[in-house]
Amino acid sequence: MKLDGNTILVTGGGSGIGRGLAEAFHQRGNKVIIAGRRKALLDEVVAANPGMEAIELDIANPASIQSVAQTLIARYPTLNVLVNNAGIMPFDNAAGQIDEASARRLIDTNVLGPILLSSALIEHLKRQPRATIIYNTSILAYVPLAPSAVYSATKAALHSYALSQRFMLRETNVTVQEIAPPWVDTDLIKKSGDPRAMPVDAFIAQTMEGLATEIPEVVVEAVRPLRANPGPGEHALINAFNAELVANPPPM
Repeated sequence: MKLDGNTILVTGGGSGIGRGLAEAFHQRGNKVIIAGRRKALLDEVVAANPGMEAIELDIANPASIQSVAQTLIARYPTLNVLVNNAGIMPFDNAAGQIDEASARRLIDTNVLGPILLSSALIEHLKRQPRATIIYNTSILAYVPLAPSAVYSATKAALHSYALSQRFMLRETNVTVQEIAPPWVDTDLIKKSGDPRAMPVDAFIAQTMEGLATEIPEVVVEAVRPLRANPGPGEHALINAFNAELVANPPPM
């Protein structure tokens, strides 16, 4: 995608990867609007980045999505980039009982929300000279983290949706790109400085380089072997990956 001259909506832009992407786009001269549930965080980011704007959005609430989409279309007629970044990551136990309410909230936030927001904005995006939809999935879409099984499944589902949407939009001016982060040191799990987690600044820098191309999937160099996982060795790789993390768990 073109990295400047856009009007960009970043969901979950109040912290972590979302804030990093929003600020990187802002620094390149784009008009950036961040969205999220926590107004205090949104206000903090906007105050630190003059010219950036914010709008409150509950990505798990279809009514909120429709209302915000209508406001965005009216307020920002040149909106041409949607970054579906908002997400949550609770841990669970696939060998035991799964809490239904928690699972539904996770699916609504990580899968249905981005799908409905894209749907609400898609006709507007088609009317732009050039537009991009970006999905922030996870390397766990390809190598699931067993202690976070439902989260991993939501990211695999979002990856699958992005593949289908990219094909369906192939003859339009709307392109679809996917970001598949590794473990990045943010509050999504618990910011801890763990050496296995990639620093946010390094992740954002490499990701922006990838987004500047027309590559459909942006995967940082450190986790390319995991992205190449599907195949005959898939089960062995997933078992080894999870055994290491069970033996040395991330902070929760």
